[in-house]
Amino acid sequence: MLAYKFDWSVLWRQPYGEWLLGGIWLTLQLGFLAWIIALVLGIFLGTIRVSPWPWLRFLGTLYVEVFRNVPFLVQLFFWFYAGPMLFGREIQFKINAISGLNYYVAVIGLGLYTASRVAEHVRAGFASIGQGQYQAVLSTGMTHLQMYRYVIIPYALRVIIPPLTTEFLTIFKNSSVAMTIGVAETTFVSYKIDNETFHGLEATTGAMAVYLVLGFAVVKLMGFIENRFRIPGLVSR
Repeated sequence: MLAYKFDWSVLWRQPYGEWLLGGIWLTLQLGFLAWIIALVLGIFLGTIRVSPWPWLRFLGTLYVEVFRNVPFLVQLFFWFYAGPMLFGREIQFKINAISGLNYYVAVIGLGLYTASRVAEHVRAGFASIGQGQYQAVLSTGMTHLQMYRYVIIPYALRVIIPPLTTEFLTIFKNSSVAMTIGVAETTFVSYKIDNETFHGLEATTGAMAVYLVLGFAVVKLMGFIENRFRIPGLVSR
C-alpha cells in the first residue's frame, strides 16, 4: 500500500498557487525576450556567414563556434559570476548591485546562446536557395544589401520555419537553467514548493504540465505561421 499522501492542492492554494503563477510568468518572459534577441542576432549572424567578405564570415563563424560548443549552463555561470570581473573592481561592484541582475543575465545569456543555433539554420536556408535565384535578383539592379533585405532573407526564413519551431520550443525548456542563478521561474518555484510542503511529486508534476502546455502552444503557433507563409510547391506538415 502506498504510504504517500497526495495533496494536489499545493498547486493552487495560497501562497503556492501565486508562486507558481509568478514562475510561469517569468518563464514566458525569459522565453519570449530571449527569442527576440536570438532571432534578430541569429538572422544577422547567418547572413554575414554567407557574405562575400572573408572577415565578416570569420567573425560570424567564430561567434557560432564559441557559443554553440560551450554548454549553456557554463555560459550562464560565466556571464553572472565571471563577466562582471572583466570590468575592474569598481564597475564590478556596480554591476553586482543592479537589482534583478540574474534575470537580465538569464535573458541575454539565453538569447546569445540560442542565436548561434538560429544562425546555423539561417545559413542552411541560404544554402538551399539556388545560385540562379541570387543571380536573377542581382540582374534586376538590386545591390547585395537589397537582395538580402527584400528577397533572400524573407525567402530563407519561410524555408527554415520547421527548425525554428524546434529552437523556439527549446528556448522555453532551456529557460529552466536560469534557476541555477536564482531566477524564480517555473522549475525554481516547483523546488521551492517541494521544500515548503514536502510534496515534490505534485510540484514537479505541475512544472512538467506547464512545460508540456507551453510546448503544445508553441507548436500550434508555429504550425499556423508555417501554413500562413508556406512556399507553394514545398512539402508542409
